[in-house]
Amino acid sequence: MAFGFTQAFRTFGRLALAGAIGAGLAAGEVGAGQKTPSPGSAKALFAGASLPTQGPAQPIGFYAKGCMTGAVALPTDGPTWQAMRLSRNRRWGNPAMIALLERFSQDAVRYAGWPGILVGDIAQPRGGPMLNGHSSHQIGLDADIWFMPMPARRLTAEERENLPFTTMLQKNKFLTVNPKVWTESRARLLMLAASYPQVERIFVNPAIKKKMCDTWTGDRTNLGKLRPIYGHDSHFHIRMKCPPGAAGCTPQAAVAAGDGCDKSLAYWFTPAPWAPPKPPKPDAKPPKPPREMMVSDMPKACAAVLDAASVTSMQAATYGGPSAAGGPSAASALAAAPAAAPAADDDDDDGELPDVGPVPNDKPVVQ
Repeated sequence: MAFGFTQAFRTFGRLALAGAIGAGLAAGEVGAGQKTPSPGSAKALFAGASLPTQGPAQPIGFYAKGCMTGAVALPTDGPTWQAMRLSRNRRWGNPAMIALLERFSQDAVRYAGWPGILVGDIAQPRGGPMLNGHSSHQIGLDADIWFMPMPARRLTAEERENLPFTTMLQKNKFLTVNPKVWTESRARLLMLAASYPQVERIFVNPAIKKKMCDTWTGDRTNLGKLRPIYGHDSHFHIRMKCPPGAAGCTPQAAVAAGDGCDKSLAYWFTPAPWAPPKPPKPDAKPPKPPREMMVSDMPKACAAVLDAASVTSMQAATYGGPSAAGGPSAASALAAAPAAAPAADDDDDDGELPDVGPVPNDKPVVQ
């Protein structure tokens, strides 16, 4: 499959754009421009909850506008996984998601030739909007997996905080996977993640989706679950369906039939996503500035989630015990502390538009 560039897009500057969407998004610049939320905002309140609620697990609302009850934490270490960026306190999720990650990590070793997974953000203890980095990850059914394989040793707390990300893109080309970095095992890892029936979407950079369309020779039944979106060049994002019986969970529209290697993908390789917005009409009223999300803007049940009693400790709500590796983690000193303030983040906002930088005005509605 080949996507051609128009003369207009060449004039626009392919290499300049490559820096913006390749190196820029990979380096986490999308998170750097976000403002500190006000103390009473939904971001501040949910980020300030250090422990989940007691009681049964329920996702409430939509992936990008909701909260959760009864979350459990992914252990910081397991035989086939390690949790990263622990100071963020974002390794919480619906038990179905945590169980899936454990199974996926084991299957990755068995079937994909992958030595184990590094797990990034899942959700905050009670879900809700985060201080920085994501618009989704709010109901415990989203999780980020690094494209970097798990090392053979247990990472230290400092390494988990500071280990740099590895982009799969070439820095001097427009939306092109770097052949020196990309491997067949990464392709197998993606298709394995997409193979689970409870997984609805896998968000990847458009260049990675194109690479999979061009080179994957195995069963393409689940290739359509790989959805192109900005960022996601150093990690991929797993999104689960609403679990059975979760009446308060708002599902996303189903992925369209087919492998997704069509016009919906070709769109990302045209000037359209980067075209500046049309200027307003001379007599048009200026748009209102965006308003912070407040708890009153969220599903009604989320206010009660904030007020609900907490579990007794992080250990009490850790899936399978404090450490699936059979002992205290080397990174446990950071595990209980949420991030103190917004900071530059590694990822874009997972299914929504970037907060800063070029913003497409006609992005496909369904990802």
